[in-house]
Amino acid sequence: MNETKKKWDAEALDSEDGPDETDALLSKAIEAAIAQGKGWKDGEREAYMAKYFDDDYLDPLFATTQEELEKSGMTEAFSSIVYDEPPSQLMIAFKKKGNTAFMNGKKNRAKNVQYYRDAINHYYEAFMWAERVEPGVAPTDEHGITLDDTVYYTESELDEYKSTLCANAAMAHIQLRNWGHCKDDSNKALIFNDKNLKAWFRLAKGHQMLHNWEEAVDAIDSGLACDGENKDLIELQNLLEKRIRRSRLDRQKRERARAERVSKVKEIWKYCRENGVQLGRIPLVSTVTDDEENDDGDDEARWHHHHPHTGCLPHTSSGEKKWPCMFVYPSHNQSDFIEHFGESDMLALQMAEIFPEIEQDETTMPWDYNNEFVCSKLAIYFEVHCTEADDELIHPECVELLKQQGDAMRFYESSRALKGDEGADMANLARLVERKHLYKQRKAWKKKHGSLWAKPNACPVVRVHPGGTLRQVLTDKRMVVPNFMVTFVLFPEEHPAHKEYLKEHKCLGIIEPEQ
Repeated sequence: MNETKKKWDAEALDSEDGPDETDALLSKAIEAAIAQGKGWKDGEREAYMAKYFDDDYLDPLFATTQEELEKSGMTEAFSSIVYDEPPSQLMIAFKKKGNTAFMNGKKNRAKNVQYYRDAINHYYEAFMWAERVEPGVAPTDEHGITLDDTVYYTESELDEYKSTLCANAAMAHIQLRNWGHCKDDSNKALIFNDKNLKAWFRLAKGHQMLHNWEEAVDAIDSGLACDGENKDLIELQNLLEKRIRRSRLDRQKRERARAERVSKVKEIWKYCRENGVQLGRIPLVSTVTDDEENDDGDDEARWHHHHPHTGCLPHTSSGEKKWPCMFVYPSHNQSDFIEHFGESDMLALQMAEIFPEIEQDETTMPWDYNNEFVCSKLAIYFEVHCTEADDELIHPECVELLKQQGDAMRFYESSRALKGDEGADMANLARLVERKHLYKQRKAWKKKHGSLWAKPNACPVVRVHPGGTLRQVLTDKRMVVPNFMVTFVLFPEEHPAHKEYLKEHKCLGIIEPEQ
């Protein structure tokens, strides 16, 4: 600040009119501020701005947990705030306001729902004050008489009080038919007290109205485990008996199907380890928030051919592994999916089936305007992924090597869930997990390279002779199978896009047929 003041004073003296009254007043104000120790010291402003623009920085005013407040470095400052009344008294007062508003809503003949909205707001404010209450024991004198009128709570009493506030808010949401909020507040109540029967009942009710039958069953069972004679829970269980039976059967089917998938992925992983086949994961999402737009569309352009067939796995037939395979044609932005490609099959057999030699004047592909896609005129490549060192960062849009069986399992389950195979809730959960993974990759890349636009060089490629077999490709050390799907890139030999592709992607060699 002192340096800035000197600069301003010099500019005022050098001006044609000289320093005016405003300059003089400003100069005195700055002198007073400097004398009081105010203003930025050397390096303080830069450090503050760097922290402020950090993606993980959260302003203490918006902190919702003690952990977030500690990260902001303002814990001591906020703990020194003195309230006009103790938080415990404010907590009790707002709970009473909430109860009064709720009862007024029940008594109101005009059915004015504003009473319930007010009750919810009062319960939430009571919960906010409950978070500020410090557990403790009331101070007493030598005769055991309390020394002040402040109400003290132990930690368990506070948890029970918070659970009651959340359950009361859920009850008010039921009156408004806000079933999603009812479910959320009931879950919150059970975090603080998992024996709260009212919370279990309201959670089951919320799931019932949202048609989440399995979750409703779980809530009813958990509540009855606390009190097997609870009339409300038993009545709700009888009401949903048919739904519950069907839900349990569906769950058993899904669990059996998942056990089969786990067994299949384990078997594939073992086979790949024994035969030197490498597996990789592709980005399953291209944004980290719903509001973010994928302006460049790179993920879409590169992997959109995979997404409709995500979840396909290789299987064994007639003693041989059959792999899902993708033929991609970048020159025409088209692709073909082959569900069962045997390891002993030559690529030429599949190519000839899709692109037979021309018997008439035109090929069979409606998008092949120049009749270039003929088996004998095509060049076929696979891209070499995961060329980074073990400790080197991977760009968020690149293929990531699957190093552990657990990683392969999680990736496969996420890919299926995102397709909606496990329902909307699991799809949302998988999307959040994948977005978190993408966010961490982006942050690490930006930290090292400054921008996501600082992309690595285009991956090299290996050409494959049509007489080569799929097994030759799979066991090549340069091959990484993305998304459990063998992917080939095909070009007509004389097409301009073929030449451009080879300018960007270095060709490392060719796989010749085995003799």
